[in-house]
Amino acid sequence: MDTGFDLREHGGVDVFLRDCPTRAVLEVIASKWTMLVLVALEDGRPMRFTELRRRLDGVTQKVLTSTLRSLEREGLLAREVYPTVPPRVEYRLTGLGREVGALIQHITDWSQANIGTIRAARENFDARTAEQHQDPGPVRR
Repeated sequence: MDTGFDLREHGGVDVFLRDCPTRAVLEVIASKWTMLVLVALEDGRPMRFTELRRRLDGVTQKVLTSTLRSLEREGLLAREVYPTVPPRVEYRLTGLGREVGALIQHITDWSQANIGTIRAARENFDARTAEQHQDPGPVRR
């Protein structure tokens, strides 16, 4: 079965294969909290942990910590610790992080511009689904 152009034949990777290393990157980037951190930091201004947590309504300390570590590990985020008492830690996007942050910002803008259409589609789908699952009445034998 032909699944399309296979980049492995040309020295590349194929994201559709389970062992493709780019899948791990996509997993990190596709996370809701990752996307929101990238957008929050996209303007280039460094932010402290508490600033980010306040900005990202609903994120837990544990999830934000994990998200920031993942982004730092992938090279998308830089963490700088200042030798003060208590230590001050700031987070900012790297060049690579700014690139993907700009892409995510476009997705965010698109989502906001189309939310009315998306909500209408959801309501339409839900109404159709509810009609299909209504009790059809007694079963004839």
